[in-house]
Amino acid sequence: MEILFATSNLNKLEEIQSMLPSFIKLISLKEIKLEEDIPETSSTIQGNAIQKTNFIFNKFEISCFADDTGLEVEALGGEPGVRSARYAGEQKKDDDNRALLLRNLEGVEDRSARFKTVISLVFKNKQYLFEGIINGAISFEEKGSMGFGYDSIFIPENETRSFAEMPLDEKNKISHRGRAFSKMISFFEELNEDK
Repeated sequence: MEILFATSNLNKLEEIQSMLPSFIKLISLKEIKLEEDIPETSSTIQGNAIQKTNFIFNKFEISCFADDTGLEVEALGGEPGVRSARYAGEQKKDDDNRALLLRNLEGVEDRSARFKTVISLVFKNKQYLFEGIINGAISFEEKGSMGFGYDSIFIPENETRSFAEMPLDEKNKISHRGRAFSKMISFFEELNEDK
């Protein structure tokens, strides 16, 4: 079974490929030669995921999935949320985003936060949604060198390490993205068993 993952983020692509069962072959945007940016103009995480799959499906008519993820910090009223990738500006730089978030939390004791991922899947002309959430807290400083995005400042619940201090397979077992993708993988495994 071939399916397109609508992302140009190579870190995310690698993370997801390591989780997929062998009967699913992942196709990247590079393989279909999509150069233009996929629109992400929705005001919600779910809306962005849907917008991306609709864009791909309408253009190429192939089964595809896309995810959108946001970090929601309680003390900041849910920010950066849907703007997580562009929190510090349109340049979408992880370092800048983390630095701004840590500055905005200076002097704040309640550092509760959660990561939320929504996957939109268009498969055989039908749309499906899968959601994954992990609660945790924002650290006072960066910890670890693995991962990407906000991983080095996010400490998942029941942990003392940040996501950036965890090996990928360990992170995938508990992360927001891992939880959402395991729901989608279960969906595909059930389909495969019904054949």
